[in-house]
Amino acid sequence: MGMSNAPHPSSRREFLGAAAFALAGLASSARLAAADAPKAPVKRPPNPYVYKFNIGKIEAFSISDGHMLFRQGLDLMWPEADRPVMKEALVFNRERLDALPLYVNIMGLRIGDEVALIDAGFGERHPNPNFGWLAEGLRQLGIRPEQVTAGFLSHSHSDHLDGFVDGGKPAFPNARIYLLQEEYDFWRGPNPDFSKSKRDKKPLPNMVKTVCRNFDILKDQLVISKDGQKLFHDAVTVIAAPGHTDGHACFEIRSGEESLVHISDVVHHHVLMFDNVGWTVAMDHDPETAVKTRQKLFARMAKEKSRAFGFHLPWPGIGTVVPKGEQYAWVPERFSWGS
Repeated sequence: MGMSNAPHPSSRREFLGAAAFALAGLASSARLAAADAPKAPVKRPPNPYVYKFNIGKIEAFSISDGHMLFRQGLDLMWPEADRPVMKEALVFNRERLDALPLYVNIMGLRIGDEVALIDAGFGERHPNPNFGWLAEGLRQLGIRPEQVTAGFLSHSHSDHLDGFVDGGKPAFPNARIYLLQEEYDFWRGPNPDFSKSKRDKKPLPNMVKTVCRNFDILKDQLVISKDGQKLFHDAVTVIAAPGHTDGHACFEIRSGEESLVHISDVVHHHVLMFDNVGWTVAMDHDPETAVKTRQKLFARMAKEKSRAFGFHLPWPGIGTVVPKGEQYAWVPERFSWGS
């Protein structure tokens, strides 16, 4: 691995340079001409693919980067012998059977004048109009690309990494982008090992080239983080969560007594993988390790009653992992546009 491509080491308290900014307000409502018009202007909800919420004193938001629909349906799920039971679970929950929907939810955090993104989606230049909505969501929030000062990369699949690059250049030029050493080394290795994965192997060589090209573009911004390390004003703790990829990571966001765990790609469906943590998806690099990670993380979250954010769960992706017998269930958090 050439030194020019190696990420920079990080410290516990990193310096994040960024220009101060203020979020743009919503457009003022037009005054009503009628004599009996209400004194206060009518406030309409914002576009529903941008949702603001709080984690303690931290301002957070969920932006939909789009959605996917896998027509392979349960053919993507393993073990194959359990697919009839998986189908029963989908029928019971009145879920569609012809395809598996995957949502793409990007979490953002704002502390003072600094903005952090956890993953960046597909990127605005993706040719599929169902992808790449993050940039528009940030514009709606009044956030310019140069105002993003930190990026947390859970792993390097296209729906997480590609949005950090725009037109062959860094999409967020002032952001330090954190990833685990194991993730970087896997893709930079001479022969990335997908032998345990159930996914289609044909696209893999091009996938590896794309990841390495993006790493090259972002080489001056990539920073190696460590399991348990606290970053972004100590508000974000890195959690090593291998299985989906070698260096897959989750993130705990904490403010005071409140916390939320970004579960990244530990889960891909809001019924499957909760009903049975032993069920895996074809895209996992190491299914056995993915199951162990899910068991460990779910047990911890259920015990601590942590809020959770699911990258691939129904938007806005906020909820709680609760015990259900020997397994678990996803309970989405009621969301409200009003304060």
